[in-house]
Amino acid sequence: MTAPTQAGWTLERVADELLAAEAERRDRGPITDEFPGLDLASAYAAQDLLVERKLATGEQLIGAKLGLTSEAKQRRMGIDAPLTAWLTDAMPIPAGEPALLGELIHPRVEPEIVFVLGEDLAGPGVTAERALAAVDRVYGGYEIIDSRYRDFKFTLPDVVADNASSARFGMGAVELRPDELDLAAEEAIVEVDGTEVDRATGAAVQGHPAEALALAANALGQRGRSLKAGWVVLTGGMTDAVFLHPGSTVTVRFTNLGTVSVKGV
Repeated sequence: MTAPTQAGWTLERVADELLAAEAERRDRGPITDEFPGLDLASAYAAQDLLVERKLATGEQLIGAKLGLTSEAKQRRMGIDAPLTAWLTDAMPIPAGEPALLGELIHPRVEPEIVFVLGEDLAGPGVTAERALAAVDRVYGGYEIIDSRYRDFKFTLPDVVADNASSARFGMGAVELRPDELDLAAEEAIVEVDGTEVDRATGAAVQGHPAEALALAANALGQRGRSLKAGWVVLTGGMTDAVFLHPGSTVTVRFTNLGTVSVKGV
């Protein structure tokens, strides 16, 4: 595609500005306020440029994520379509390790059903059944999102260009095969410092997490991309995200997938 330009903005500048905001731990207003020509297709091109710059510094691609797959998240953000983004090896937090808030801007935590793929998965035409057959292991997990936009206010192209607010994620110790549990019924209870603040089941994620995985494979297929064996896929926040404050701990208790928590320090 031909990169659009407007008032000095190019897709390269979009990627560079978002990377600089991440590195400098600062937020900013939506880029579309200054660059209204940034549509969804060009935003994905900017996202690819952003991730290519991360890989050029030595990070490695380890998976993909879906964003805004649940109605709760879509209502929270005023957006009505899910999106795809990339995960690198700079993002996982090892079990038991805290989130270093000095590396982030305004982090929020959301519960995730996490897939690890046993085989490649490429769209178009991927069904939920086919997608689930490609899954080797299922984990309970969390994602820390950290939008580079002030107050988490953005349009869909803005958040797509920002790699769907990707920052950090963690996975629990329990691993199951997808046929060992009912993913739509799997519940996640979110607690902040021991107090329940939200709960949802896997059905909140596109009706079933496998539907989200199929959506990701098909969306990436339209862009000539695919999901690879061994990759991690975050299927989308099951509930609205909660802020992670210094000294506070967010815990997610799953029905079958164990418990995972993260403390902000």
